[in-house]
Amino acid sequence: MDTRKLTEILRATIDPNQRQQAEEQLSQIHKIIGFAPSLLQVVMSNDVTIPIRQAGVVYLKNLITTGWKEKDAEDGEPIPFNIHEQDRAMIRDIIVEAIVQAPEIIRVQLCVCLKAIIKNDFPTRWTQVVDKIHIYLQSPEPNCWMGALLCLYQLIKCYEYNVGEKRAPLIEAMNLLLPMMYNLMVNLQADQSIESMLMQKQILKCFFGLIKYMLPMDLITKEVFTKWMEVLRLVMEKPVPEHTLQVDEDERMELPWWKCKKWAVHTLYRLFERYGSPVNTREEYVQFAEWYLTTFTGGILEVLLRVLDQYRNKMYVSPRVLQQTLSYIDQCVSHAHSWKLLKPHMFAVIQDVLFPLMSYSDADEELWFTDPHEYIRMKFDIFEDYVSPVTAAQTLLISCCRKRKEMLDRTMHLCMQVLTAQSIENGPRQRDGALHMMGTLNDILLKKKVYKWQVETLISQYVLPEYRSPYGYMRARACWVLHSFATVRFKNDALLVESVHLTINALLTDTDLPVKVEAAIALQTLLSSQEKTRALLEPQVKAVTSEILKIIRETENDNVANVLQKIVPLYTEQLMSMAFEIIEHLATTFSKVVETDSGSDEKAITAMGLLNTMETVLNVMEDNPEIMAQMEKTVLRVVGHILHHNILEYYEEALTLLCNLNAKSISEDMWKVLELIYKVFEKDGYDYFTDMMPVLHNYITVDTNAFLSNENHMLAIFNMVKVVLNWDSEDEAEIHAAKLLEVMVLQCSGKIDNCLPSFVELVLNRLTRKVKTSELRTMLLQVLIAVLYYNPHLLFTILNKLQESVPNASITQHFIKQWIHDIDCFMGLHDRKLCVLGICTLLEMGAQRPNLDEVIPKIMPSCLTLFEGLKRAYELKAEGDDDTSTEEEEEDEDEEVLSSDEDDIEDMNNEYLENLARMATKNSAAQGVNVTAKIEEYDSDDDDEDYDPDETAIECFTTPLDEKDCPVDEYIRFKNTVTALSTSEPAFYHALTSVLSEEQQKQLNAIFVLADQRKAQQDSKRIEQSGGYSFTVPAQVPTKFKFGS
Repeated sequence: MDTRKLTEILRATIDPNQRQQAEEQLSQIHKIIGFAPSLLQVVMSNDVTIPIRQAGVVYLKNLITTGWKEKDAEDGEPIPFNIHEQDRAMIRDIIVEAIVQAPEIIRVQLCVCLKAIIKNDFPTRWTQVVDKIHIYLQSPEPNCWMGALLCLYQLIKCYEYNVGEKRAPLIEAMNLLLPMMYNLMVNLQADQSIESMLMQKQILKCFFGLIKYMLPMDLITKEVFTKWMEVLRLVMEKPVPEHTLQVDEDERMELPWWKCKKWAVHTLYRLFERYGSPVNTREEYVQFAEWYLTTFTGGILEVLLRVLDQYRNKMYVSPRVLQQTLSYIDQCVSHAHSWKLLKPHMFAVIQDVLFPLMSYSDADEELWFTDPHEYIRMKFDIFEDYVSPVTAAQTLLISCCRKRKEMLDRTMHLCMQVLTAQSIENGPRQRDGALHMMGTLNDILLKKKVYKWQVETLISQYVLPEYRSPYGYMRARACWVLHSFATVRFKNDALLVESVHLTINALLTDTDLPVKVEAAIALQTLLSSQEKTRALLEPQVKAVTSEILKIIRETENDNVANVLQKIVPLYTEQLMSMAFEIIEHLATTFSKVVETDSGSDEKAITAMGLLNTMETVLNVMEDNPEIMAQMEKTVLRVVGHILHHNILEYYEEALTLLCNLNAKSISEDMWKVLELIYKVFEKDGYDYFTDMMPVLHNYITVDTNAFLSNENHMLAIFNMVKVVLNWDSEDEAEIHAAKLLEVMVLQCSGKIDNCLPSFVELVLNRLTRKVKTSELRTMLLQVLIAVLYYNPHLLFTILNKLQESVPNASITQHFIKQWIHDIDCFMGLHDRKLCVLGICTLLEMGAQRPNLDEVIPKIMPSCLTLFEGLKRAYELKAEGDDDTSTEEEEEDEDEEVLSSDEDDIEDMNNEYLENLARMATKNSAAQGVNVTAKIEEYDSDDDDEDYDPDETAIECFTTPLDEKDCPVDEYIRFKNTVTALSTSEPAFYHALTSVLSEEQQKQLNAIFVLADQRKAQQDSKRIEQSGGYSFTVPAQVPTKFKFGS
């Protein structure tokens, strides 16, 4: 293919006037053999300008990622495009060379291409990639090394998650390439130039990728490992050149010298955390871990303490290096060997590193005044926590104060010194650090008798005065500390009153936004932990709610939205008049968040928080139809925006809001929404069907007459169910689809007879195809049982009609046999009740009953199984209804610290054992040995033998049979049916009951006794409701009943 012509087409793609025509040309020629290699040649050509090469490499990347892997055509679909093998061979031949030679901007995209190629072709079709990397790493030309290392990195990344045999090709390649990587690293370490540092960083990234999830002990022997540890130590020790200090501090961390150190300490932390901790590592690494701990801890700790010493002496250390260093030291606290080495230095680390880190800084100050919104975002960003040195400092402080003697006392002494000393050295910033440390240790302090009783004094003497501080950050810290200690038992009511009033005042009147945010969150924790706060807030709850709405809009902070979720349910009556204003405010803020969202996780979390808060408001106002009607239009505006713009990540929340809107009544607008839901279903497939299920269930059950008044309603839901059941996805969606059919049968009985043949046929079609789970099979059978219960003659007429297309086997017989065979798979109250009623209906059919000869001996034992399950299900329900959880008084508990020669196995033990258990099960299964590895919780006295896996899973989708005052009682119906058979069909009755053993006969009698008791209670209730007698002590139906007693 003519590369000059291809260059011209690519040039046209970056000209807005010619783009469309050029892209059409590319789509016409991209399938021609020779196109992809020619495109790669254009990308490699130094004579072509960079923008054109960029356009070419992006097109090539898309072509390779979608067209490299061979794909077979689906039935009836056209053959998908694959790059021809001839072209693939040519690209494989030159791709490594292209990466080595390309400028950085092109190289990035070529690496994506290489990864796709390695994934599909290595080692089966392309072992040469290893030789090519080998050749370039050996080259005397330093310009070749970076490209070769990037290629090697792609090879390692492709095997990142593979284990065992699947990882073998990489290990084989690394036998050749790892020694070269090491030699190159050693040779580069003397050179401190930018180019050298970038290559060192890439080597460290390759090594990290190699050991991230598996440590290949055959490849990395103790000797090899020791060499690499020395490399990492040297990287950490080497001083960063002075000239880097001239770079702005915000950009300094991105310099290759600091990036190198970051990857070195990141690797050290990973090695220690995953393979170097004897109590926390997997079995195969335990020996290695013991060797690691005793061989390297001293040297590495020495280097890392030197890093902290730099920070202590006000020398620059990049935030990520500092964070990973503190994380490594945190690991050392748990091990006796490393703690002995760390112990003499630990308090100095707390005093000179952790304390300054946890104090208000110059950077905080700048952000507070120049961009308070960003200050708030940084302080509450959960993603920032993973990389923040401050979070690492908090974690290390908690570890050593919880696990090691003297550390808590010495830390508290330091904090009190700072808070009580009035000196220049201990100004407001230092007080902020001391309060920050104390608040961080809240859990430990509240469990220690010696400190627990002093917390009130701390709050009254050192926290509440700061609410009046001239410094905004100190007012914010006061709110934060109060929120940290909100669970303390206040002995002094006046102190609690003052705390709440000061917090409300800060929220309503403070001029600094970060203070308002902290005050709102403190108020939330006080409401959760201190009962008396509720009455104290009540007079100002409207003002507080309005202020919180403003803060949510201004900050888009998810934590503040959670405060509103706490307040609204507690003050429903007081906020009733504001409900519409709250919803309108939240909806406007949601629109603002969505419109300014550039795909960030933070925005998504905020938007979900707003939708959840709207749900809370709807939930608490649902018994007020006028207010619900007011709010509906606003909520539908939000939901409409989400569904019309296909914002998939909010579908779940949007459908939950719709479920709130049609839970009690259904407006005209809500009926129009059903059409919108149907369109969404058609567009996005059945992926969200389970999320749609509660809304669809409401449409059928809340206003059944309105639902049936328009045949399109029924048609829409039936079509959705049909799509799901014909998809054979074998997942939750199919179970929900079948449930929806059953709900329609039972809810609309007598009004949808013309639809039932379609229902039955759809279910039978699905049953004839492979059904892997008993849950789905029983749910499909249940639809047929529901039709049988409602109208047995209609069901068997439908089955006989369908029989004509299946001449060889009886559909009716197959259905009945499968039903009785699966009887122990029916779970929960509803499913078992329907089964009993279905069997009763079948038995009552008399002469029109289908032939039951094959199953007669199993029918009564099956019924006993169902009633045994019903007994358990009723007991569970009664326990759930009676469950008034009383909060137990928390005992004073002095946590034990570890002595210097103890390892901390508490934190890790359970996870470690679970890992072992999982591995044991997995490995034994792979070798054909049956091992059950299970962790027993010995302190639990629950008996899970009777646990039904889906006791409540799908039962929330109720039918008329599940209503509280349902007149149909399965016990009474069963007794009446069986008793009637004994006189009307004695021979049939004998066939049914003669198979029962003496024990089973006792069980049957017990069911009859319970039936009589239930009947007596029903009669009593009926008389009472009609104005007759009333018992002062009602005759209770026993919830627990032992058969045969």
